[in-house]
Amino acid sequence: MRILKLNIFLLIVLLSTSVYCQKKLLQSGPMVGYSTMREVMLWVQTNSEAKVYFNYWRKGNSEEKYSTNIIDTKKGNAFTAHLIADELEPGNTYEYELLINNKIVSFEYPLQFKTQQLWQWRNDPPDVKFAFGSCLYINEAEYDRPGTPYGGDYEILNHIYKSKPEFMLWMGDNVYLREADWSAWTSILKRYTHTRSASLLQPLLGSVHQYATWDDHDYGPNNSDRSFWNKENTREAFKLFWANPSYGIDGSNGITSFFQWADLDFFLLDDRSFRTPENRKNIEKEIIGNDQIEWLIDALSSSSASFKFVVIGTQFLNPNPGGENHSTCPEERKKILDRIKSENINGVIFLTGDVHRAEITKIERNGTYPLYDFTLSPITAGPSSKAYKNEGRIEESLLMERNFGTIEVTGPLKNRELRLTILNKDGKEHYKLVINANELK
Repeated sequence: MRILKLNIFLLIVLLSTSVYCQKKLLQSGPMVGYSTMREVMLWVQTNSEAKVYFNYWRKGNSEEKYSTNIIDTKKGNAFTAHLIADELEPGNTYEYELLINNKIVSFEYPLQFKTQQLWQWRNDPPDVKFAFGSCLYINEAEYDRPGTPYGGDYEILNHIYKSKPEFMLWMGDNVYLREADWSAWTSILKRYTHTRSASLLQPLLGSVHQYATWDDHDYGPNNSDRSFWNKENTREAFKLFWANPSYGIDGSNGITSFFQWADLDFFLLDDRSFRTPENRKNIEKEIIGNDQIEWLIDALSSSSASFKFVVIGTQFLNPNPGGENHSTCPEERKKILDRIKSENINGVIFLTGDVHRAEITKIERNGTYPLYDFTLSPITAGPSSKAYKNEGRIEESLLMERNFGTIEVTGPLKNRELRLTILNKDGKEHYKLVINANELK
């Protein structure tokens, strides 16, 4: 009997040690990326070379498991891996587990993802809820500016998670490259790894689908433009650490992308790769450039979505030139607005970040519907101490502290209603706005 008990004890110790060893190999994640009706992208990062894959199953049916391919993580890719779950059916929730070197890794929070519903020609579109924000700064004293830490209130990440969005939209400055980072490939990867490894971020990554665009701080130095010499490396790092469905128009140059969720379309713009240097003279300045404008207008005019969200790192509608907003490039801004009007494109809303305050900009237009710009910034970076001029601002919406937003879209196809909520660092409601899709026609 003593021998039997000893053997059982040793077996328990052995199994516990094995699980602990695999957990030690995990650096960050897992993360759920883009979702379609029959395919979902999963992501994970280890801290040394390892074999990784996922098992997944329809929620409540763990007896019937499917597996992704196995990937060997490599140092040159920061030990990251993208794995596709493709044995899926529309409109289901799936649970999943991570295996490192063939051992299951345990977590204290749920791991799950969902496939989008096949509602077309069958039903009204489903209700949708998503969260969005910008400017995620995670302190690292050795490389930060001396003085008061710039980042803080990390608990806001838990409040985003607890708001129960289906997906999270990151609108730029999702990582802050420091002076010691942006000149070298390995240093860029170290910065991404440091930010992605924040402990309070992990539950949000594990069960909320993630989409992202960038702004200057994940592209390069502050206020960087198309002249930044190392932009191909920062683009590759962005692709390594996110799981968007595409990167760049026709897969080349920049990180422009698109995705659809129910009857909502999202147009993720790149406001850095094509931006004219601020100090150039005698040249028509650009922020997103003609190629991206043509793609955007083509895509918007082809869209039948109830709401068409144009996502860009810097403010678009603010009519007062300041900082890096689009009013500092008036010709391009006017071109885009004129094309939206002349092409009779309905349902357009801008989602923006950058300015370290939250606010809603509303611009009335002659002969057509008003345009809105929902600006949410920052998540954990330092909030602005000054509310810069914005004649289009809905003053009650202004929030000068760390924040994020949620958008819920509900109702039948012909009467969809959007509810925007701006929340503070404690997850408390600051301002709410309701817009019916029929008001944007």
